[in-house]
Amino acid sequence: MPSSRVVHVRSAVEGVAAQSLRAGIARIQAELEVTPDFPGEVERAAARAAAAPRLPDLDRTDLALVTIDPPGSMDLDQALHLERDGAGYVVHYAIADVAAFVIPGDPVDTEAHRRGETLYGADSKVPLHPPVLSEDAASLLPDQVRPALLWTIRVDATGAGTHVTVERARVRSTARLDYEGAQRLIDDGSADESLRLLAEVGRLRLEREAARGGVSLPLPEQEVDVSDDVWELEYRTLLPVEEWNAQISLLTGFGAASLMVHARVGLLRTLPPPDPRDVQRLHRTARALRVDWPAEQPYPDFIRSLDPARPDHAAMITACTRLLRGSGYVGFDGGVPADPQHAALASEYAHVTAPLRRLGDRYAGEICVALCAGTAVPAWVLDRLPELPGVLQESGRRAHRYEGAILDLVEAGVLQHRVGDKFDAVVVDVDGKDGTRGVVTIQEPAVEAPVVGSGRLPLGTDVQVELTRADVEARRVEFTLL
Repeated sequence: MPSSRVVHVRSAVEGVAAQSLRAGIARIQAELEVTPDFPGEVERAAARAAAAPRLPDLDRTDLALVTIDPPGSMDLDQALHLERDGAGYVVHYAIADVAAFVIPGDPVDTEAHRRGETLYGADSKVPLHPPVLSEDAASLLPDQVRPALLWTIRVDATGAGTHVTVERARVRSTARLDYEGAQRLIDDGSADESLRLLAEVGRLRLEREAARGGVSLPLPEQEVDVSDDVWELEYRTLLPVEEWNAQISLLTGFGAASLMVHARVGLLRTLPPPDPRDVQRLHRTARALRVDWPAEQPYPDFIRSLDPARPDHAAMITACTRLLRGSGYVGFDGGVPADPQHAALASEYAHVTAPLRRLGDRYAGEICVALCAGTAVPAWVLDRLPELPGVLQESGRRAHRYEGAILDLVEAGVLQHRVGDKFDAVVVDVDGKDGTRGVVTIQEPAVEAPVVGSGRLPLGTDVQVELTRADVEARRVEFTLL
């Protein structure tokens, strides 16, 4: 379930804006003490591991797996193949087997625990693993035999998962597709059966999600153009294949969670029910963006009514990430957690499909492989299980700060030449300690930023504000209530 607001650089013409963007990203990385570079001993250990992967005996290179990712991606965690099974389907989902390269306690493993996850923003990347692994030897690149955790999930005619298993296997991806290319193949009728079935199963899974009251945010990506000293920010329209592809990942996460809950050992991704105050704030944001949200319409139904292709709706979907606050992980061994559910998905759920980019996925995947094989969960997994949720929680906070800082940088760049301009806005939040300070949302460009007034701010009210600060170096935007 996507939860980040990643900004991509669509185009960059060398000039003041491009230099400011690069300098701003460098400052953010320095402030957060993160770097794309790895210590020498980690690079050397990764190179040794890349040269000697532990390949499993089971050979499933017969499966015509394909990867579907953003253009230019090299850290390919997942490859899929779907086939018919009577009235239902069989989903094969190969996940990069990081444990085939990384030995518990070795320098690569130690550094991965320090980092927790890959950080993304404005085409910058601070990877979890050295690129010799994450973008080469462990990545499911086309025409390369790779070790993988191969999930086999049976799905009935209604889209319900009926059986799940996972085992180690050698696999070989036959093609690296990007979203536009995959969508084009499906739309023009030239897609093979596996891709056509992805569309079928994806639609069925979306219907089941709606029926159980779950919601996956179709979170739009923001794209920035930088040229000379001008920054322009737009939302990129999501393609249907992206949601269908995400549903396969979710299906696998549900299956993994069911295996672990049944066995009373595992690592779940959890989310408590939303705070009613956050829902009320979202209603005010919808008003600011002129997006109709009837008071009687439940939040999941409202999300499904939004069209990510519309800028105002895209901004609304992004604002809804506020309801993901409180997400976390829970490890357990010997009993099921008291609150195991992911409230937004209305189900138990586990992260298992992105081990190149998320530390916890390697652990959860290992547990599921052992459960399906009927063997003991490795001691190195159980030893780390109690501390792992805290490690992942901290890396998640760091990722949120990184992505937020990138967004603040870009928004300041977009608005820097509009200081003094006036905007229609709505006050969506008021500081509990100082009622003269709060947050406003403006519609165009879709920006949420601090506001100050001479008196108490009128919460939820249409107002006019003046842009009084847009500082790229400080990554600060501020409005004043008129």
